Amino acid sequence: MTDHIELGKKGEAIATEHLVFLGFTILESNWRHKKMEVDIIALKDNVLIMVEVKTRGTRQFGDPESFVDKKKQLMLADAAEEYILQNKLDVPVRYDIISVIIDEFHTIVMHIEDAFFPDNLKTHEAYY
Repeated sequence: MTDHIELGKKGEAIATEHLVFLGFTILESNWRHKKMEVDIIALKDNVLIMVEVKTRGTRQFGDPESFVDKKKQLMLADAAEEYILQNKLDVPVRYDIISVIIDEFHTIVMHIEDAFFPDNLKTHEAYY
């Protein structure tokens, strides 16, 4: 596999560990429907959370979370709707972004709750 694919997989693993540590229940990883993919689907406090993970080795070209554009946001909303229908769920949905920067010295995890279609924007940054 190429380096950027490996970096992405590592970032998703770190994001999953982060969510589990915070008490989230992981329902799915890399859930797909047609052309849609959701990196992580989780549940916490009876809220379904669709998580997009963006991993980079540097901030040189911008913060990873800035690469979640409107098109991706709409695809995640469509995926959430499909997931809810398929699983016959009746829960509110939230969209989070987890930005991971992995360089040779440390790993930075930025968890942005309610990142788009927000009710109440919250961010958490952790250094490892």
